Amino acid sequence: MAKKENTFEEICRDIVAKKFQPVYILMGEEPFFMDRITDLLIENVLAESERDFNQMIMYGADTDAAMIINAARRFPMMSEYQLVVVREAQLVRDIELLTNYVKNPLKSTVLVVNYKYKNLDRRKTLAAATEKNGILFESKKIPDYKMPGFIVSFMQQRSIGIDQKAAQMLSDFLGNDLSRLSKELDKLALILPEKAPKRVTPELIEQNIGISKEYNNFELIKALAVKDVLKANRIAQYFEKNPKSNPIQMTLPVIFNYFSNLLICYYTKDRSETGLMTALGLRGTFQVKDYMTGLRNYPAMKVFNLISDIRTTDARSKGVDNSSASDADLLKELLYKILH
Repeated sequence: MAKKENTFEEICRDIVAKKFQPVYILMGEEPFFMDRITDLLIENVLAESERDFNQMIMYGADTDAAMIINAARRFPMMSEYQLVVVREAQLVRDIELLTNYVKNPLKSTVLVVNYKYKNLDRRKTLAAATEKNGILFESKKIPDYKMPGFIVSFMQQRSIGIDQKAAQMLSDFLGNDLSRLSKELDKLALILPEKAPKRVTPELIEQNIGISKEYNNFELIKALAVKDVLKANRIAQYFEKNPKSNPIQMTLPVIFNYFSNLLICYYTKDRSETGLMTALGLRGTFQVKDYMTGLRNYPAMKVFNLISDIRTTDARSKGVDNSSASDADLLKELLYKILH
């Protein structure tokens, strides 16, 4: 029976509780989670006074498996543990040779291997040995549609509340760039009151990040769902006047995501609020209401055709078959097709 894969939250919780594994191999496309786990280990495995003799940072371009194994087999000096961190381990050409160590790791060493932007071959022995004797964590990109839920959860871990609309605004503005998101959330956390309940609101985001609480992609989708022509065009005009904060390359994926999900709704047998939330993987009821409204306002064939129109607009915004239309013109033309 395969060992249950540890989640990011579980790994972090154990590290804070000083429950360390002898080997952590962190791999995958999303560097944010790997960096977080590595930083947490650096903060928790050793006291600051122990680090000079017991912490070693190595880089994949300058090392090989034998050097990593030799470092890992050292014993700590006046400390319970030593910490060996291998950054950019994807550059270690003979990394599979670490298997011999991982099969029988020292309990006094915490070995952390950052294998970024790619994955180890799970069919080979290193991955299997790590799963048996330590932590093999695959850091995956979060899909755009799951970002609002992730933002809410991420803030809850910091004992900060966030409005669902505020989470959606951040998601639409920042996409799934977790490093940038973290920096923006750090800025917001600093300005929240220390004693009063901490909560991020749309007004706070508007004042400190520069996203309008009235004219943003979140409000545009709501306007499209109810076919509010006036509001949709006002938002388009605002985007035209503020192109740096609202580029069409940020807006089109949001519109595409909405109508793609709306098409999924048509193929879902249970079109109740709960049924659609399950089918779309949504965590908040505020999102599903836009889809229930869209089902009433857009026939399935219209949605099917609009997805093609959005793809065409995206291509034209990148210069394909477009010699003169501006981004603002392309968005207005697309909105006309959607709303009429």
